[in-house]
Amino acid sequence: MSGDANGKFYLYTRYERFWHWLQAALIIALAATGFEVHGTFALLGYKKAVAVHSALGVAWLIAFAFFVFWVATTGEWKQYVPTTKKMFEVMRFYGYGIFIGQPHPSPKTPDAKHNPLQRLTYLALAAVLLPFMMATGLLYYAYNDWAALGLGGLSLSVVALAHLIGAFAILAFLVVHVYMTTTGHTPLAHVKAMCTGWEDVATEKPEEWEKRTA
Repeated sequence: MSGDANGKFYLYTRYERFWHWLQAALIIALAATGFEVHGTFALLGYKKAVAVHSALGVAWLIAFAFFVFWVATTGEWKQYVPTTKKMFEVMRFYGYGIFIGQPHPSPKTPDAKHNPLQRLTYLALAAVLLPFMMATGLLYYAYNDWAALGLGGLSLSVVALAHLIGAFAILAFLVVHVYMTTTGHTPLAHVKAMCTGWEDVATEKPEEWEKRTA
């Protein structure tokens, strides 16, 4: 990953950007068809919504498998290793510092694309929440085969409720994630970076800001 004279680094590869936008599209489409299946609104019709939701779920499962393979083979898994270094500084920044113009205590670098809070969040999403949604979704999808699979003791209503709770958790993440994209040096800076791969780095270090405002 390289930088330029204007203080920008190429942080996001084409695959990362493709995966990011594909996942966003799949989540939104799955949420829309899933809530229609639950009767929240009518757009495609129940049967078609079920068919589309199932197809999207399979597509998401395949795309996720490719993502796991990519992370494992490129060494990008290191970007998701949890760390407590500067954790409280980052929390304080989002709770207070960001509103007074303080620079980010953990600016992005080619070797650390995610701050400590992002690492924990993305790890929980990729290692817990997404597999949970896929597992409950597959159970829901294979309901007619439960007896043959030895799963006759499961309750469809419990599986459906678990899947719905997971869906709300992902939607909550999506709302927070969209908000966080507006916290760059301009409201669309992070969105632009995820489109081009290039992101501006901090022009002022936290310690320089503290000296300037002391």
